Amino acid sequence: MTAAAARRRPLLRMILGRLAIGVFTLAVISVLIFLAVSLLPGDIAQQVLGQSATPETVAAFRRELGLDQPLLWRYLGWVGGVLSGDFGNSLANGRPVGELLAARLGNTLFLAAYAAVIAVPLAVGLGLLAALWRGSWFDRIANVATLTAISFPEFFIAYILMFWLSVRMGWLPSIADPGASPSLGQMLTRAFLPAITLVLVVTAHMMRMTRAAVVNVLGAPYVTMARLKGVSRAGVVTRHALPNALAPIVNVVALNIAWLITGVVIVEVVFVYPGLGQLMVDSVTNRDIPVVQACALIFAAVYILLNLLADVLSIATNPRLLHPR
Repeated sequence: MTAAAARRRPLLRMILGRLAIGVFTLAVISVLIFLAVSLLPGDIAQQVLGQSATPETVAAFRRELGLDQPLLWRYLGWVGGVLSGDFGNSLANGRPVGELLAARLGNTLFLAAYAAVIAVPLAVGLGLLAALWRGSWFDRIANVATLTAISFPEFFIAYILMFWLSVRMGWLPSIADPGASPSLGQMLTRAFLPAITLVLVVTAHMMRMTRAAVVNVLGAPYVTMARLKGVSRAGVVTRHALPNALAPIVNVVALNIAWLITGVVIVEVVFVYPGLGQLMVDSVTNRDIPVVQACALIFAAVYILLNLLADVLSIATNPRLLHPR
């Protein structure tokens, strides 16, 4: 076995172990989702058909939905369908759930990517500047601004931005629905307000973590030696501090990107953005159980996957974690 292969084995074992934990966690979450939906009060068949439906019609609809079967068999049937790519049909319009998810998931991923492209460079850059000018007026203002942004919930920030930039100034549309077959420019314009809302929420956390990680490394002996050798402050941060502080920064960036995808429900509802979160809220209102279960499972799977990616990247960028003493 070569030396390179020997070095890759701990990382491969770690990835496989994290993957097994992720699969087990997703299985447990699928059970919780199914139980939570199944234990909702009221008869789903009766609520979908309405109070005017006859008992025979309700009983036939319950058989059609499989509600007359034991809970375990219903869960196994649902999981088997999910594994084969069949999420069932919507109770609201009869369309395949997978078709509804495909249309909305792309919009949610676009919004998350839009926010991440702005938030990640901004947060890392501000964190580096705050660490470089630690104790200065810039550092103090950045800390106050980030603490303020973290303190406000996303719906409050969304309504403030909507009021000033849309209602008062009229610069941007308050409704983020781009319509059918929009151009890239229309999508960027319509999604700007929800994207900026998400940017303000996640940038504060990433910026503070970047600053803390870089400041912690700046106290290391090798950084002091670099300073004594005459390396500039910017060179110390970019060439010595940042590479060694990369693991916690990568970890918090990946976790915040996971939140951008799974935590957009409130922002999508406020701006009426046609994403997966808006679809889930509408389905809860309509008691469209197959869609609710599918949305919840997809959010859980994405979050678990990106958490796994965060673990792998943080360990891969810090070899000491691969070979603990």
